[in-house]
Amino acid sequence: MTIDVSQTGIVDVYQALVSVVVPRPIAWVTTVDREGRVNLAPFSFFNVFGANPPVVVFSPTLRRDGSKKDTLHNVQTTGEFVVNSAVEGLAREVNLSAKELPPDESEIDLTGLTTLPALKVRPPRLAATPVHLECRVRHIFPIGDGAIAANLVIGEIVMIHVSDDVLDDHGQVDPRKLKAIARLGGNYYCRSTDLFEMQRPT
Repeated sequence: MTIDVSQTGIVDVYQALVSVVVPRPIAWVTTVDREGRVNLAPFSFFNVFGANPPVVVFSPTLRRDGSKKDTLHNVQTTGEFVVNSAVEGLAREVNLSAKELPPDESEIDLTGLTTLPALKVRPPRLAATPVHLECRVRHIFPIGDGAIAANLVIGEIVMIHVSDDVLDDHGQVDPRKLKAIARLGGNYYCRSTDLFEMQRPT
């Protein structure tokens, strides 16, 4: 199969990309609007891109009708967000929070989750998740227009929370305890519990 992007519908291009660029970590993002209402949504166009300063990038793409998602509105308005870890025990809630709701309805209520205050930003943290990254927006770069166009949100991490429950005896995160999940193509997810190790060459 070959795909000439210039001759292919954007939805088909999207489906091909999310099927071959795998697995993708999930940023489970909490934001607030001007009125303080909490929005929660998962984004698999996400990763960490540096440590000095520590930055993450995620992309709330435009909806298929070209409109902005609530998360994008909120980060543009407030300049803050929290990335919560998407883990196997909360897979149902991760998926449920992807449902598009009116701006005045919160996915926190829909999922039945509870929140904790963040220490340096206004959006709250999810109490049930073992990892939280409190972030302030450094840049937002829109790329393209219309359906599924990217908006690269670059956030500087200002506070990291890691539950002791997912640490090993050396104080490092144990992936077997964290049990993160990731996105594949279609409706598929994967677990991070099938592990193997290789020493980095010197």
